[in-house]
Amino acid sequence: MTQLEVLYRYEHHPDEAAMFSLGNAREVYGIRRIRVDEAAKTIRVEYDATRLTKPIVLQLLRRTGISIVEEISLIPPQPAPEEAAAAAPAAQK
Repeated sequence: MTQLEVLYRYEHHPDEAAMFSLGNAREVYGIRRIRVDEAAKTIRVEYDATRLTKPIVLQLLRRTGISIVEEISLIPPQPAPEEAAAAAPAAQK
């Protein structure tokens, strides 16, 4: 079993029917956890990659009636090599 997480941003707050459908989406074999962050307007889904793929998870969320805008990377952006090299000597002074 390979556990993966994917994070999506949604546009409008889900209504009651969408939240009910989202609760039912947790019953899909392979979905482990769905967390909604209303303040950040994000949905984080933990799923089994041996059973589901990212496009299938996205399709499941869209079928609930939630308007997904984009996928958000869970890996923070890395500094460019030039910036990291320039910051290293300045930090030593």
